[in-house]
Amino acid sequence: MIAGLGNPGREYEGSKHNAGFTVIDELARRWGVNTWQTRMDAEVAIANVDGEQVLLVKPQTYMNDSGKSVGPLMRWYKIDEKDVYVVYDDMDLPIGKLRIRENGSDGGHNGIKSLFANGCRDFVRFRLGIGRPLGHMDVIHHVLTPFPEEYRQTFADGAAYAAEAVEGCLKLGVSKGMNRYNPRRNR
Repeated sequence: MIAGLGNPGREYEGSKHNAGFTVIDELARRWGVNTWQTRMDAEVAIANVDGEQVLLVKPQTYMNDSGKSVGPLMRWYKIDEKDVYVVYDDMDLPIGKLRIRENGSDGGHNGIKSLFANGCRDFVRFRLGIGRPLGHMDVIHHVLTPFPEEYRQTFADGAAYAAEAVEGCLKLGVSKGMNRYNPRRNR
């Protein structure tokens, strides 16, 4: 299962908080997926990737309740937590930067807190940077608005890279994928 976190509705399309939806849409485009169903408060599609079925999920519960669809879907489809990839926005990373982790804390992210509360803790995290609010902007306004024009291409490039990293982790395994797609540290 690959779940991208975000908020449903036209008013949130293109918002920074919908980074997960953006990556799921890119994967669907790459894999020729265009049939979606509504299941357990989520948009769900099944892709065939290298002979394996992969469930694409966009929870429709709003970010703070994402676990209310991801947890039940994981159990319904009998998917092990380690086979759940979750893609979401991260303000602690620069715009478009990706960080993959096999596990960890919620990092203060309400969508991840909801997954924890709904029985999904040990999943692979794909954190896509949206940067910190500028100037006097508060966090809520920052995450619920689109990127300014000058950052849109940087984010789009990052979302495409995140989709490539998800594909790479599916093919190579998470450990090798992390080695290939996580940013290198300066030595």
